[in-house]
Amino acid sequence: MPDAVPAPKGAHDKYDRLIAVARKHPPMATAVAHPCDTVSLESAVEAARLGLLKPILVGPPARILDVAARASLDIGAFELVESRHSHDSAAKAVELVCAGRAEALMKGSLHTDELMGAVVARDTGIRTARRISHCFVMDVPRHGEALIISDAAVNIAPSLEEKVDIVQNAIDLAHALGVDKPRVAILSAMETVNPRVASTVEAAALCKMADRGQITGGVLDGPLALDNAISPEAAAIKHIVSPVAGLANVLIVPDLEAGNMLAKSLSFLAGADAAGIVLGARVPIILTSRADSLLTRLASCAVAVLVAAARRASATAAIA
Repeated sequence: MPDAVPAPKGAHDKYDRLIAVARKHPPMATAVAHPCDTVSLESAVEAARLGLLKPILVGPPARILDVAARASLDIGAFELVESRHSHDSAAKAVELVCAGRAEALMKGSLHTDELMGAVVARDTGIRTARRISHCFVMDVPRHGEALIISDAAVNIAPSLEEKVDIVQNAIDLAHALGVDKPRVAILSAMETVNPRVASTVEAAALCKMADRGQITGGVLDGPLALDNAISPEAAAIKHIVSPVAGLANVLIVPDLEAGNMLAKSLSFLAGADAAGIVLGARVPIILTSRADSLLTRLASCAVAVLVAAARRASATAAIA
């Protein structure tokens, strides 16, 4: 597979600002599930060095210590919680959340479905009434602001009902990142409603649901094609007049395949970085990939810190 296009100098200033804002908050206690390779352990160590996270390493101690020694990573200050294998690591990381000892989960060197299996377990998991969904926060060179793209990793072919939660999760994330009124584009292959294209009908329904207060906190428009969602020129050519067209900072894709291809196209053709987070559970879940740069992995941690801080503020306001 060819390498991603190198980004121009200064291209990732959006992530730099994101990390700087997150560092203003206290380090967040985070259960790191099975950090048994260099990439995942390095992510936890560097996030702790920057004051983003207070990692609790969950995994077989001998393996973690061996990785740390081989990579010259100092983990002496971190708590280790012993587990037998990756599934056990996921379960015990979730237990730390249930016990109130961790405000976030972080994926280590286990498969995403192993971690998510523990998250959604009926009796021991940390699901809420909200549908769990994934968001990328993408730093695209030469694009003015970060783009939130959902859902490219969890929900394969979401129903309209599930898309309501996917949109709301993305809006709530935008608020946590400091966006007061997110501009949400519901994407399809076209900008007109076509009964033969289900995603256009669902886009129109989501916009009407927002009008009726069933989705709150953002401005929605759709269906929109990608070009007229993010390009003012393309929107003008199509004579689309709305507060979202050409100016969207949240992109809701029709299904996982579309989201995955969109995110990877931006990464490999435009040099974008994609910080990943899962929302809708009791705590934010940091998803990192071995292919991610260190900056991207740290940006994922920073996003989780800001989501947790927003939840604390919301809980405090509700009590008051």
